[in-house]
Amino acid sequence: MPKLLSMHDAIAEFVPDGSSVAVGLQLEQMIPFAAGHEIIRQKRRELRLIGPISDCLFDQLIGAGCVKDVVAAWVGNVMMGQAYNFRRAVEAGEVRVFNMTNFTIALGLQAGAMGLPFLPTRTAMGSDVPKGNHFFYQIISPFEPKEMLLAVRAIVPDVTIVHVQRADEEGNAHCWGNFGVMLEAVRAARKVIVIAEEIVSPEIIASDPNRTMIPGFLVSAVVREPFGAHPSPVQGYYSRDNDFFRQYHAETKTPDEYGRWRAEWVDGLKSRAEYLERLGHPRIDALKVKKHAFSAPADYGY
Repeated sequence: MPKLLSMHDAIAEFVPDGSSVAVGLQLEQMIPFAAGHEIIRQKRRELRLIGPISDCLFDQLIGAGCVKDVVAAWVGNVMMGQAYNFRRAVEAGEVRVFNMTNFTIALGLQAGAMGLPFLPTRTAMGSDVPKGNHFFYQIISPFEPKEMLLAVRAIVPDVTIVHVQRADEEGNAHCWGNFGVMLEAVRAARKVIVIAEEIVSPEIIASDPNRTMIPGFLVSAVVREPFGAHPSPVQGYYSRDNDFFRQYHAETKTPDEYGRWRAEWVDGLKSRAEYLERLGHPRIDALKVKKHAFSAPADYGY
């Protein structure tokens, strides 16, 4: 069965209502905004969002009514601070938050990837993070009986959505830059959607096996979506659109303002191509790489 799908078809097939979705896993870069916008357009509901530092993608999904709860270390607009939809929804009791740290998110996903029910840790002990939080449980070390530890519950997303630089049609993907918890989330998930700036031949992927961070056998769907991470950056392709984050912050302070923003940038557009048309070619060109920094070639021969 072909894995190369349109964004619409990938979301329609692999992100049903009620899914737990790991997204925005590479911290402030390569956030799959195009996938998030398609989730909004398809009116998905009752989602659990999983991620470390989500930037404002979580806020957009929450504002659209897609989300029931969040498992995260932080939610907001990294550059500007406040995430207005998130704050309103939490204060109104419409969205529940399971507070984590970046490291305990990583531990939970790693436990899921290993097929374990939990991983033990000392981190977060002495803080309020574990209080009233079913992702943590206090245990006693079997090797040091007097030592108390925390068990971090395994996190197994129904689907992990990641953005990468390039992939082949089977989902074998090259990625470079900051990984965050992408690798753990890919290995822990039941399904994986890979979104790539470009689709390349298997020979290109095979030419640099050490950069193949995601093997195709873990991947359920592959989507070609240039500029699919905008306004976040993709190393080697385009920079962060700081003005867009400022504009989002200024234009979404109230529910009505967010509704107008969403009508302009999400609901009023059928595809990422239309999004890029609205963004405008001068702005796109200004974000593209100006000074290349190529790595030295690696010789895999003997």
